[in-house]
Amino acid sequence: MKTLGIDYGKSKIGFAVGVGTLSEPWKVIRVSSFGDALQKTKSEIEKEKPDRVVVGVSEGEMGKESKKFAEALGAATFDETLTSRDAQKLSIEAGVSQKKRHEMEDAYAASLMLQSYLDSNEP
Repeated sequence: MKTLGIDYGKSKIGFAVGVGTLSEPWKVIRVSSFGDALQKTKSEIEKEKPDRVVVGVSEGEMGKESKKFAEALGAATFDETLTSRDAQKLSIEAGVSQKKRHEMEDAYAASLMLQSYLDSNEP
C-alpha cells in the first residue's frame, strides 16, 4: 500500500512517500497561496496515485489551516507536533549539509509524521 504524507505550510509543502511500513522524504514544493497549495498538491496526488493521503496537523492557527487543507483534499490527518524540529536534529546528526537540510526540511518532517502514522496503524 502506498501512502503520501504531507507537511503543509503557507509557502512550502513537504511530501513523503510510504510503501508498506517505511516512509521516506520525497520532495518539497513552493506555493503562493492556499488555493495554489491545493492545486499543486492535487496534481502531485494525481501523478503519484497513492492509496491514502495523510496531512500532518499541529496545534494553533497552523493546525486549523492544515485541517482545512486536509478536508479539501479528502485526506486523513495525523499529529505532527515537533516533527520539523526533530527532522532538523536528525538531519544534523546524519551530517546532511545545511543547504540540503534547508531544501528538504519539510520533506523530512513529512517523512517523520508519516512514519509515526504508519507505525500507529500497523495491524
